Amino acid sequence: MQTTQSSPDDPRLQEALHQLQSLMIPGETLEAWAVQPRIFALLHRRVIIAATSGRFIALARQLVSGYQMTDVRWQDLRDAKLHMGIFGADLTLNASSASDLASGSSANRMLMYRGFRKEQTREVYRLCQAQEQAWREKRRVRDLEEMRARSGGIQLPASPANVSESSETGSSEPGSAVARLQQAKQMLEAKLISDAEYEAIKARILGSV
Repeated sequence: MQTTQSSPDDPRLQEALHQLQSLMIPGETLEAWAVQPRIFALLHRRVIIAATSGRFIALARQLVSGYQMTDVRWQDLRDAKLHMGIFGADLTLNASSASDLASGSSANRMLMYRGFRKEQTREVYRLCQAQEQAWREKRRVRDLEEMRARSGGIQLPASPANVSESSETGSSEPGSAVARLQQAKQMLEAKLISDAEYEAIKARILGSV
């Protein structure tokens, strides 16, 4: 989806938008952008924030020349918050510097952008929220698959009423059963499975001992 916002008359802002688009990779599209009104940028150069099809980008003009860019991949976004004030809007993002593994360790960073045009910022925020929710579900599925693999092949039932589980390597040793029960408990505590699914898995494991 291309942005529906019209190009502003400010030549400097047009230059910033051109610079922003020049930073996008092939296939990446600009979905929405927001800019600070001059009243919020009296002591610094104005900042432009944008949501593209692949990431969030903030672009700040340097004092002499050039731009400083900050970007957040959508898969690294953990939380987006919007505050609507009387004269402008603030956007706060929490992002991680995680590896591409679903359960990899990460360090969080907070990015704050204050005093942007309200309607524009609301659209950027809406796209941030949509991407955050989509990637949260993707991470949940990947976490579940990784935990299944570490547990030695535990498969969740399709539904509580249809309890089934794929081959668990044919092992009926008590030690193996305990390990699989512990893994199922971790999945329950991580809210990757429901109570009913946990009980079904537990019954299946205990029945194989």
